[in-house]
Amino acid sequence: MMRPMIAVLAMVMTTAGAYAESLPDLKGTWSGPFKTAILGHNPHHPGNETIADPPRIRQIEFTVDIEGQDGRLVWGSSWSKPESKDPFVGTITADGKRLLAADTDGSMDADISNPELVDLCYTQTSLGPSQAIVASCGQLKRAK
Repeated sequence: MMRPMIAVLAMVMTTAGAYAESLPDLKGTWSGPFKTAILGHNPHHPGNETIADPPRIRQIEFTVDIEGQDGRLVWGSSWSKPESKDPFVGTITADGKRLLAADTDGSMDADISNPELVDLCYTQTSLGPSQAIVASCGQLKRAK
């Protein structure tokens, strides 16, 4: 009876160790170009347009600073202009391959390609303070 329990305990401990090793350390500053479709305007995409106007297509440099990480949980701020930083919180999926996050008015979904490269998409509904609708994707590289 004791041997099967020891085998199960050893398997759980091995799996837990492998799980901890599969989580990437994402702390740091990441930036890169993003192509964006926007209806309306917000601090990252200034203008006088409303959501009734045709969508605008813009290219911006976007930065994500992951200030802290506790296991799967991450937090920090993101911006296209340093004076327009948005705080966010997020979580890494159990397999360590995706990051899901939310800021004050939208959400991020990122594929973690490797420890130095992240493909991130950001979406925002008109329910946020700016009432803009945004869809944006880009590739972020970790600053050295």
